[in-house]
Amino acid sequence: MNDPVIRDDIQQCIDWVPRGARVLDVGCSDGELMALLRTHKQVRVQGIELDPDKVNACIGRGLAVIQGDANIDLLDYPDQAFDVVVLSQTLQAMLHPRETLRQLGRIAPRAIVSTPNFAYWRGVMQLLFAGRMPVTKHLPVTWYETANIHLCTITDFLELAALESFTICDGTCFDADVRARPWNITGLGARLLATQASFLLEKRLSPL
Repeated sequence: MNDPVIRDDIQQCIDWVPRGARVLDVGCSDGELMALLRTHKQVRVQGIELDPDKVNACIGRGLAVIQGDANIDLLDYPDQAFDVVVLSQTLQAMLHPRETLRQLGRIAPRAIVSTPNFAYWRGVMQLLFAGRMPVTKHLPVTWYETANIHLCTITDFLELAALESFTICDGTCFDADVRARPWNITGLGARLLATQASFLLEKRLSPL
């Protein structure tokens, strides 16, 4: 029996996590990534999720998860409690994205963050020529129903990461079919053609 196909963005996250690492998945949804990390990398993984139905789905998979609001509850985790913290497609829905990124760097030395790219060309065209907030295959929810409250582009995210003293160790762009593409993370292709991007971040230590 063939193994199920893993989406490129999820596979990239798995590839970046060291075997046996301590991992926190923030906004872990139904635990798909956690289960794959446990299977493929034998990690010690925990999750935090707000939606009670998704928490129950994680529990049904035998995963360690707590129901909590990452906007508040990240403060309760000790410094350097994990090796890697994952924030997948969630930063734009946080109340204070900069503070969230700061907490990720406190909780673990490395963070994996994926975010939509709101400069994707189809969305830009809708803004320019239809005068409407974009609705695309990758962002199918209308502006008055979306959970996205802080819209950013790849360039915006890179600037925020630098502001919070993160080094970009690696980055991958994905097209509308969530296929990994070899576009340079700072290049024009990434800015306009990528619907989302994933980043492997490392916190730069302040000099003594």
